[in-house]
Amino acid sequence: MIAGLPYETLAILWLGALFGGVAAGGSGFAFGVAASAIWLHRIDPVHCALMVTSCGVLLHSTTIWPQRRHIEIGKLWPFLIGGIAGIPIGVRLLVFTDAGVLKAAIGIFLLLFGTYALLSPRLHTFSGGGRAADAGIGFLGGVLGGIGGYSGVLPTIWTQLRGWPKATARAVYQPYIIVMHALALTGIIYATLDRAGVVMMVAVLPPLLAGTWVGWQLYGKLDDRRFRQTLAVLLVVSGFTLVI
Repeated sequence: MIAGLPYETLAILWLGALFGGVAAGGSGFAFGVAASAIWLHRIDPVHCALMVTSCGVLLHSTTIWPQRRHIEIGKLWPFLIGGIAGIPIGVRLLVFTDAGVLKAAIGIFLLLFGTYALLSPRLHTFSGGGRAADAGIGFLGGVLGGIGGYSGVLPTIWTQLRGWPKATARAVYQPYIIVMHALALTGIIYATLDRAGVVMMVAVLPPLLAGTWVGWQLYGKLDDRRFRQTLAVLLVVSGFTLVI
């Protein structure tokens, strides 16, 4: 036992943080899905949401600075406005959410879309809806972010359906994820922070930072096609781990 954590729990925490760090460092999203797919097998949904949002803010903040020149405020702000409106609803729903149902629903969706994206020669793009559609996706992402730190799932998929290059897409959904995680974290800390949560957040720092560094190195080696394929694989793997 380390700092009050059984070795089995610590192993689950480290594995989730490492897996999530590599996924998010390489793609700019998927930390919440990748890490919680492992953490939820041992950690309750409330502490899992605390971990996902706090770790998400830290790791995404370490990789956003090199991408600052790609950030386009005109593309980003509709997602942010929608997400800010959705976060309080998600946080409110957190305590009433059945973790099993939530995992299964998100997992099935990710499996279906990820398989389609992986097998399709090229994704069908959607240019309609304009900023109102972007804000709607941001709102739904905010609700999911408040519930369990899954804010980046829908905006990431949406940027692929928009047909944006990898740098443009990541410069939209990654700043969005940082803001959503920060807002959700504020509400979650106010409602649920305890000693166990603090211990777990500190315990995962080494594998979290190591995984993020590895993922960032991989990101630099991916062209747009490989990047989309990597996202599709991450969606399928994340969906599978949530369903099992």
